[in-house]
Amino acid sequence: MSDAGVLGKIVERARAGVAERREMLPFEVIQAVADEAPPRRPFGDVLRRAGRVNVISEYKRRSPSRGVIREDLAPQDVAVAYEKAGAAALSILTDTEFFGGQLDHLTAGRGATRLPAIRKDFVVDAYQVWEARAAAADAILLIVAALSDAELAALLKEAKEAALEVLVEVHDAAELDRAVAAGAGIIGVNNRNLKTMEVRLETSLDLLPKIPKDAVKVAESGIKTGADIRKLRQAGFDAFLIGEHLMSAPDPGVALQALLAEAEG
Repeated sequence: MSDAGVLGKIVERARAGVAERREMLPFEVIQAVADEAPPRRPFGDVLRRAGRVNVISEYKRRSPSRGVIREDLAPQDVAVAYEKAGAAALSILTDTEFFGGQLDHLTAGRGATRLPAIRKDFVVDAYQVWEARAAAADAILLIVAALSDAELAALLKEAKEAALEVLVEVHDAAELDRAVAAGAGIIGVNNRNLKTMEVRLETSLDLLPKIPKDAVKVAESGIKTGADIRKLRQAGFDAFLIGEHLMSAPDPGVALQALLAEAEG
């Protein structure tokens, strides 16, 4: 099955999961819990820092295409290792069925560090926005391919009300146009083609000229070497989201340290 087909299944399950959780914990209750969350840490600002390589380091246990990556590492341990190695921010998968994540992983990882953390999930409902804030997220991911224009606009508005920043992910020029029209301020280009599953860094490079100059620009997927980072950085990207390369290493923190050293060399 293509990634596009997998995305449809994941979104369908995400909507069902929201309905189930609303029954257990009503919307107004999750909003009240969110109001007691720790103060938000700046996410977009740390991705813009000049003179350094800004990596959003990801905690991901498995994926539909890769299967199990690592299930033996605690989120707080990986988060601490990433912080010591020089990560700019954390990305923590919270989808359970397809990625083996939990909201508790987000709370634990962020709580063990001083880094801002993004909830990496398939957000399709306002409930998940407040759920993320209640779990201490500083930002959420919105995937244009999973949302209608109306949904994207509504969720961006909801995130603002919840005091969350948003990384809006695109895969092609049409999705980028939609993200820009919706007012996205942090735009991530995923280098994975949802139809062929091919990963090409050229996707980021091709779309870069069309991203507004004042937007934070993030390259995602397929980044494995310091040379990859240098190429993307020199082109104009502000930050780099890296997950599988780090999580599949014997020690994710050591892998990040080595990658940053190579990128800065």
